[in-house]
Amino acid sequence: MEKTFLMIKPNAVKRHLIGKVITKIEEKGINIISIKYLNVSNEQAENHYDVHQGKSFYNSLIENITSGPVVAIALRGNDAVAIIRTLAGSTDPTKANPGTIRGDYSNDILNNIVHTSDSVERALYELSIYFSEAELA
Repeated sequence: MEKTFLMIKPNAVKRHLIGKVITKIEEKGINIISIKYLNVSNEQAENHYDVHQGKSFYNSLIENITSGPVVAIALRGNDAVAIIRTLAGSTDPTKANPGTIRGDYSNDILNNIVHTSDSVERALYELSIYFSEAELA
């Protein structure tokens, strides 16, 4: 059983898409371990997007993720990382398939509804930014 991380971004929260995203996750059979509604601090955002530091879009990522409340979700399931990445769809909404979260709800590459971890190692790191070990048990 893998753990992974999914964040419902501020634009999706503002658009009242929390329930729709969670429904897709649950219908896929991935288990929610822990869930939080929070405002991301600058420190959390910088840690979250550390791999993009120095890139031209880095500041936009930080501004976006700290622009309003998010929903951070810890997930567990067989092949959870790959399944959640597939369920989310392509980051570019013009390439996201219908039926995926981004294919159904995204219309902007920066405001692409959700963030998902891209590997088991990265998932564990991202989970540690938003959840304590006790919350992930």
